[in-house]
Amino acid sequence: MSNVYTHNRVIATVLCGGSGSRLRPLTYYFQKSMIPIGSKQKPLLEYIILLLKKHGVKDIVLLAGYKHEQIENYFGDGSRFGVNIRYSLDRSGCRGTGWALLNAYESGFLEGYDDILVYYGDILSNIDLSDLISIHTKYNAYSTIAVARGYRIPVGVVHIEGNRVLKMEEKPILDLPVSIGVLIVKKVVLKYLKMLSENRVGEEVDIMSHLIPSLISMNIPVYAYLTDRFWYDVGSTERYEKLDAKLVDELFKHLFE
Repeated sequence: MSNVYTHNRVIATVLCGGSGSRLRPLTYYFQKSMIPIGSKQKPLLEYIILLLKKHGVKDIVLLAGYKHEQIENYFGDGSRFGVNIRYSLDRSGCRGTGWALLNAYESGFLEGYDDILVYYGDILSNIDLSDLISIHTKYNAYSTIAVARGYRIPVGVVHIEGNRVLKMEEKPILDLPVSIGVLIVKKVVLKYLKMLSENRVGEEVDIMSHLIPSLISMNIPVYAYLTDRFWYDVGSTERYEKLDAKLVDELFKHLFE
């Protein structure tokens, strides 16, 4: 791990407000970021918070909504975990990660910080956040997106010529850089997010689908941080059932030491 980044002008926001429709029926009872992980059966969100702490990011805003009471009852103000946690609750009628982030910004949760680390609450990873932030600072990027190669797609691929099938590949691994649900943005970027939202009133506003492409279209510097660290999207029942508890224990034991 790189030297821990302790700059106190970085704040983390964790997106944990969705209803988790892909994780039903589990999410009829659990908030999706609270589903138990590994043999310790700790909430997924606890792994995320301890990872942030390990890399010196101790000011955290949880962007919550659906079943937020479960999160607040478990984590409180974060003092039990050695971090500072506040809660930005989703606005009624506003859909999407962009609205959640904008709500935190307009509610004053991000005042006093230069950079906002955004972490999707259904992603389990041991990504080197210190290195991500260092690269973001080095390039003076407006946004830096964590990406990884070697993503296994969940369906089979059929290679065809005309109507004839030449080859079948069952759930192949793609050698393409894919977003892993972790990024960092300068706070000034949220002004662009506000402008974008004003043009999408009543519509969904998404960080990765709307904000980042908008920045790129305006030629605003967006960089990629390529990582080979473990990452896993726990956002569906199938994925959750296939998550190896022993692997989780091995990869994340340092967080609980």
